Amino acid sequence: MRGGTHNGAVRNHAIIWLAGIMVVALAISIAALPRLERTFMLQAGERSEATLRLAVQGLEGALRRYEPLPALIAERPVLRDLLRDPDNADLRTRINEELRQTADDVAASDVYLMDRSGLTLVASNHHKELSFVGRSFYYRPYFTEALAGGIGRYFALGTTSGERGYFFATPVFEGQTVLGVVAVKFTVDAFEDAWRAGDTDIIVSDANDVIFMSNRADWHFRTLSPLSDRALEEITTNRQYPLDELHPLDLERTPIAGRISHVEIATDAGAESFVTSATPIAETGWNVAILTPTAPARAQALATLAVLVLVILFAGLIAAVFIQRRARLVERLEAQRATQELLERRVAERTADLNTANSKLRGEIEERKATEQRLRATQAELVQAGKLAALGQMSAALSHEFNQPLAAVKTYADNAAAFLDRGRTEDARDNVGRISQMADRMAAISRHLRNFARRPQQKIGPIPLVAVIDDALGLMAARLKAARADVAVDRPADEIWVMGGHVRLQQVIVNLLGNALDAMDQSDDRRIALAIEEEEGRCRIMVRDHGPGLDADLHEKVFDPFFTTKSPGKGLGLGLSISYNIIRDFGGSLSARNHREGGAVFTVDLARTAAPDQAAHTLQTVAAE
Repeated sequence: MRGGTHNGAVRNHAIIWLAGIMVVALAISIAALPRLERTFMLQAGERSEATLRLAVQGLEGALRRYEPLPALIAERPVLRDLLRDPDNADLRTRINEELRQTADDVAASDVYLMDRSGLTLVASNHHKELSFVGRSFYYRPYFTEALAGGIGRYFALGTTSGERGYFFATPVFEGQTVLGVVAVKFTVDAFEDAWRAGDTDIIVSDANDVIFMSNRADWHFRTLSPLSDRALEEITTNRQYPLDELHPLDLERTPIAGRISHVEIATDAGAESFVTSATPIAETGWNVAILTPTAPARAQALATLAVLVLVILFAGLIAAVFIQRRARLVERLEAQRATQELLERRVAERTADLNTANSKLRGEIEERKATEQRLRATQAELVQAGKLAALGQMSAALSHEFNQPLAAVKTYADNAAAFLDRGRTEDARDNVGRISQMADRMAAISRHLRNFARRPQQKIGPIPLVAVIDDALGLMAARLKAARADVAVDRPADEIWVMGGHVRLQQVIVNLLGNALDAMDQSDDRRIALAIEEEEGRCRIMVRDHGPGLDADLHEKVFDPFFTTKSPGKGLGLGLSISYNIIRDFGGSLSARNHREGGAVFTVDLARTAAPDQAAHTLQTVAAE
């Protein structure tokens, strides 16, 4: 009992310490919430800078696009003609239409021509109700800058159209004299529409901190800081913005890191919180800022804090469970010792049973190996029997193939003797050469028969596919000729190496060709197509006949042993079954289907391999023979 009481006191003391540690950890986690919010807001600001760069690049691209247009338009001679003769009605009509077409072509809002007083003579919007024609823009800075011989640039709210836009202007020269000013205006609504599709807000402010572009219409013409008297006077003189809308935004900015800040903006609906960063456009004096709502960052911070609290609670729970189990472990040791002894006895008994079962299993494995070896030997015997049967089927054609060159040899020999008797040595030499060719032909036929009849080895390795097909065709040449069959071979330019055995693959090709001949036995069209297709890592040999094709109900049985559709005495139904197993031993597949234009197609699929070096190939060939 004393031991149990001591263990209980130790356990309670450890739980009290654990509870204190968890309380301290939770307090530190909650205190870290503002830092977590700051971290996630910084990450949100950094992610939004990519959007900010795109917005700046879009604005700069538009500025670069429209800046050279006024100078190009000002070079038109008709503009100088009109400035010299402003009352020419026909010229006005012509130039109005030209400027309208130019505005449409360059996607500009307005293109117009002013004289030296600022009066608009012609404009692309001449046909609209709020046309610039007849209106004077002498007060605009872009006009005064262009009239002085420079390039005018200015952003303002249109006093005629009521549309915000950016103006480019350039003088129309005649020699060194400025006759007038050409101005081009483009609006910014398209930029704001594109910005509204995002989750962030974008504002563009000028040098006086007036917001003249934003996807938030309620921020238009609001100021980021109070306007000075000089800035207000300049805006009034140039009629740049509506004075009654120039009110400062109620905002509070807190730096976070670098150019990223936290901004609180007070609105009628309540305070809005953003993470903001800004980039200047130097050539215009603009400042482009992006404002990302902080709600997602704060939600991430709260979620992180919640996960941290859950981890602390879970760790505390695990520690408490560990303490409880540790205390109980001591009490269970004695019971476990007894249980362990009983378990060891049972394990010994079970081990003996398993040893007995393993002995039986090993015996079954050895028996299955022996059975597999017998099956392979039987398959080899069947392959050999199939080849001998094929030789028997070709015997008549082969006899003709041997008799024809032998008869030719006899004729050439008699002719050579006659030529020698007459002293016609060259004619005799020609006949001897023909005799040699006939001997080579019979030797080639004999070599094919010897290789085909030889018992193949079971080893597989890289073999030349085209050479194997040529051997099979040479072996079948006599039977193909006797059957009056035509074989069209789609031969690749280079040799293809596949995994297999030379003699066994040759047997498969011979079986497929013989099967094609048998299928066309009653057909007038006795064409066989042999094609080779290559894919990445694989090679397919397709043998197509022009026979009746495969019956739908017998399609699945074509590779079964002893299945045949031939008449009795013409086959045992083993050729395709043996070929199927040979290709499977090579790691490939043999399949059959009907061609859409008639006949059957048998496809051999083999793995491609790299060509071996010459020495290795020679050793392999010797081993295979």
